[in-house]
Amino acid sequence: MSIPKPSNAPHASESIVHIPLDELHPPDFQPFQLKDDDSMLKLAENIKENGVLVPGIIRSRHAGGYELVVGNRRKRACELAGESTMPTIIREMDDDTAAIV
Repeated sequence: MSIPKPSNAPHASESIVHIPLDELHPPDFQPFQLKDDDSMLKLAENIKENGVLVPGIIRSRHAGGYELVVGNRRKRACELAGESTMPTIIREMDDDTAAIV
């Protein structure tokens, strides 16, 4: 019996790619606002000390750059931590799949 991978787990053919932060854009459907609260500042400090432990999931944008489907808080924390890139997994997906992920 095999255990199914979660939808955000890397597929066998995917690899982690460090993408410049200025090429990562929030999704149009983002349901929440990012806040520079204590939790965000703690995440930024953790990234300074340990790096980003879980990569974001992105997809290509027609307008250029990438849509950050998963990892918007990590991106903001990277900015606060003074990072210039973020580890990501590039995945092709349609709008419905991106909203679910």
